[in-house]
Amino acid sequence: MDQAKLRIDKWLWQARFFKTRSLSAKQVSGGHVRLNGNRVLKPAQAVVPGDVLTFPQGKIIRVVRVEKLGDRRGPAPEAQTLYFDMTEKKDIPPKNPSYEGKGRPTKKERRALDLSRTSNGPTS
Repeated sequence: MDQAKLRIDKWLWQARFFKTRSLSAKQVSGGHVRLNGNRVLKPAQAVVPGDVLTFPQGKIIRVVRVEKLGDRRGPAPEAQTLYFDMTEKKDIPPKNPSYEGKGRPTKKERRALDLSRTSNGPTS
């Protein structure tokens, strides 16, 4: 029996990893996608359920296993059933922490700071 196959660029687009199919094809042809550990350069490369894909998305490297092939690019809950996410979860610290007095003061804190400076100054 012949197993069902789907183009890798089309599957990445249907699973909503990329906004357009041409963007997913560009990632594949640029050599940024790996299929079962091997670099893929052709967007027409076929994927089947059980394959593992590794590719960059934003600042993280995504590792997903193909669970099933889609018929269309449906809503996000439907797209999430197409794969199992094996990406390691990392706690990303905030870029500008405002806890423990670090970081920039908020507008409210800055006003309070300005008021405390003017009320303690010398009077004429």
